[in-house]
Amino acid sequence: MTQANDLTERALALVDESFIAASGPGGQNVNKVATAVQLRLDVFALRLPPPVFHRLKALAGSRMNARGEIVLTARSHRTQEANRTDARARLGALLEQAQLEPAQRKKSQLNRLGKQKRLEGKKRRGAVKAGRGKVDW
Repeated sequence: MTQANDLTERALALVDESFIAASGPGGQNVNKVATAVQLRLDVFALRLPPPVFHRLKALAGSRMNARGEIVLTARSHRTQEANRTDARARLGALLEQAQLEPAQRKKSQLNRLGKQKRLEGKKRRGAVKAGRGKVDW
């Protein structure tokens, strides 16, 4: 996990933060203070290995724009600091998940009896479904 932590630290050093006006609860405070935070991270500056980059791109989805920037917006809290912490945590989790390699799927191996049992079950289901057809009086 040290690679993931190292990557997260490098990413947070490259993050561009801006505070924007948020909508939602907060009364007059929402109109006066820019509490929502928007993080922009240039993924190409991280110099990720191709498999990690492709996983990150898939995980980010619409949060990654055409220039290769991940844009995260946090506006669920009423304070700048809470939104900032939330956005940084979400970015860190996204980067950590991109580091994880998916497990390779292994083919299941059925023995002769298992195959026979499966085919018998298929025949039974087929007979039940065939019996549901139109009845000819």
